[in-house]
Amino acid sequence: MKFNPLTIKQFARFRSIKRGYYSFILMGAAILLSLCAELLVNNRALVVHYEGRYFFPTYTRIIPGAVFGLDYAYETNYRELQQVFKKEGRGNWVLLPPVPYNAFENDLKEDSYPPFPPSWEQKHYLGTDTVGRDLVARLVYGFRIAIIFSLLLLAANYIIGVSVGSAMGYWGGLFDLIFQRIIEIWSNVPFLYVIIIVSSIVAPNFMTLILIMAFFGWIGITWTIRTVTYKERAREYVLAARTLGAGSLRIIFRHIIPNTIAIIVTFVPFSVSGGIVALTSLDYLGFGLPPPTPSWGELLSQGWANLDAWWIVSSVIASMTLTLIAVTFIGEAIREAFDPKMHTTYE
Repeated sequence: MKFNPLTIKQFARFRSIKRGYYSFILMGAAILLSLCAELLVNNRALVVHYEGRYFFPTYTRIIPGAVFGLDYAYETNYRELQQVFKKEGRGNWVLLPPVPYNAFENDLKEDSYPPFPPSWEQKHYLGTDTVGRDLVARLVYGFRIAIIFSLLLLAANYIIGVSVGSAMGYWGGLFDLIFQRIIEIWSNVPFLYVIIIVSSIVAPNFMTLILIMAFFGWIGITWTIRTVTYKERAREYVLAARTLGAGSLRIIFRHIIPNTIAIIVTFVPFSVSGGIVALTSLDYLGFGLPPPTPSWGELLSQGWANLDAWWIVSSVIASMTLTLIAVTFIGEAIREAFDPKMHTTYE
């Protein structure tokens, strides 16, 4: 795939902005690791060697304890199995992930009540929450849910907003006027009240929240694309395409939108951070994903309600701060790299 010289210059400019470039690498690595979180944070073993056979429980079906010579038929507790194998000394072994807990598991103790502080011995590296669930596991899986949520919301908002905004800017006239009035009415609907009403009727799930937020989130990008399209439709390449007989939809989707991609791309990182903050805020208020879904907002709510457990609120705030700073740096670098003034030649 060949890129034109302008695109190559834009990529080179992006790489030269070090804080944005390295933030992009770090965010990409964080997203990739979160998608493979079961290999790093999980109460299922990665590999079990038992009596000459190898088992890979992480992505397979539930393996009962009886398979490994234990006296129960439900799913194996691999942390206990590791200790059993060590005591037996028969050459069997268990390889556990670095954090051997999942996001839903309650690790309770007989002589005390959660939340438990950070412990390297117990491998609760950031401690537990108020019901004994590992904080690292909740943060990692909460990040995965938040980033997938924000990316799906971004796609929904941009598909609707770019399509409607381009059509408004291209056709103008009565079509543009009608949609302006619709958007003005739509933007005055109180979003939080809609969430409260829906939550009182049915427990909102992942897709329900995306649909509700996409219902209102497309308005911002629509105004921007409408304005840009108004300017682009008077350009020579649009007039040439129209003269050659190209239809309106072809002109919009094959000519105008590709030439406004720089503006669309510059808004993407900020929309991603907005989606993360929106989901966290809804979860914090209790109108987001239902428990026990891993959520930064739910952890933040626990932290404020239990300030003595400093490790909860500090971990969530640190994770959110680092994520939002990285996304902001990426957005600033993209905006500067795609700035047309940096690559314009005046005659």
